[in-house]
Amino acid sequence: MLIEVDGWNILTDPTFDDPGQRYDFALGTSSVKTSGPAVRATDLPAIDVVLLSHDHHADNLDHAGRALLRTVPRVITTASGSRRLGLAHAEPIVPWQETVLAEPGRQPLRVIATPSRHGPPLSRPLVGENLGFAIRRPSESRVAVWMSGDSVYFRGLEQVARRLDVDIALVHIGAVRFGLTGRVKYTMDARDAARFIRLLEPRVALPVHYEGWTHFSESHDRARVRLLAESEGVHHRVRWLPLGHPVEFPAPITPLAP
Repeated sequence: MLIEVDGWNILTDPTFDDPGQRYDFALGTSSVKTSGPAVRATDLPAIDVVLLSHDHHADNLDHAGRALLRTVPRVITTASGSRRLGLAHAEPIVPWQETVLAEPGRQPLRVIATPSRHGPPLSRPLVGENLGFAIRRPSESRVAVWMSGDSVYFRGLEQVARRLDVDIALVHIGAVRFGLTGRVKYTMDARDAARFIRLLEPRVALPVHYEGWTHFSESHDRARVRLLAESEGVHHRVRWLPLGHPVEFPAPITPLAP
């Protein structure tokens, strides 16, 4: 996702390889990329920071994405990811730690890492560290944009819902599964997403991470149908982004004090 907040260009989990490539994951699992990027890396504006939920799966950081990381001024990611990347500008962060984006002449932004778990309980030794991120203006208590990262539904997300008031939420879905591990999920499915959106109550919820790879068991059409079926009480919050086309979300209207 390419996000612009107050003139800051923020990129999440960059993947820009062409389709058809096969990538290996843990325990002998793999996936094939089935569609190309919505926007070419060469067509991006100047990127100020990359928020990288994790570095070790190609559907979040592929070969072209790694090359891009070398050209941006800041990369914020997990502690283990910052070591593996070997980049001086790769900054480690842990859940509920925050850092600040600041430059002369620009309104600063706070970036807060949030809990994210990329698989079932006790799976971290296999699936590795993973993060979500919240972007907040220092003058506001409400989070402008929050991304879940590749997470299943777990207590850490319930913490997020309790602690953060979120305007726009990027909810990673796709119900990632592999034949070797059967019905075990590594990201939320549509039912999980609807349950979480109901709990979080963002103004806008944007499903992401649901197409273009063979390990997504709920791809675009199936995800939309299932989320619609499960969306009682949340359907008015959910928006589906057209790939490759910018969408502007106006600031929420603050009621005047009586």
